[in-house]
Amino acid sequence: MLAGAISGAAPVTQSANANRFAEIQTADFIKVLVSEMANQDPFEPQDSSALLEQLSSLRNIESQLVLQDKLEELILQNQVTNASGLIGQHVSGLDVDNNIVSGIVTSILVQNGKAVLELDSGGALPIDRVNRIDAVDLSQLQHESGVEVELQG
Repeated sequence: MLAGAISGAAPVTQSANANRFAEIQTADFIKVLVSEMANQDPFEPQDSSALLEQLSSLRNIESQLVLQDKLEELILQNQVTNASGLIGQHVSGLDVDNNIVSGIVTSILVQNGKAVLELDSGGALPIDRVNRIDAVDLSQLQHESGVEVELQG
């Protein structure tokens, strides 16, 4: 019975170790590589091919981090561009608190790296949470607001 309990505990330890490995961030990995390289004697490295591999890995990781940052910037620019096309449109969706909000988009702002639509109803709607876009009937809007709307075409 004791042997079964011990053998049953081993997979839990292994999966816990596997989960800890998955939690390692890229920055942590870079710190480990830099630490290894800093503690080696550059004139007598233990294995020159290993040192070159580490340098290559470090450069690859650095390139991937730069690429990731650029992709995030590109995604934000795309969100803002798409959001600007929604100004004057009626939208609805779920806000960050999962409340249903709707209204006419009056402006766009960037919060925490994401485009957020500001609505005439006073609500705010992240662009990635929009679930409906309706065309605004300008004649109905003019009638409700009392403001003349002139279409140019």
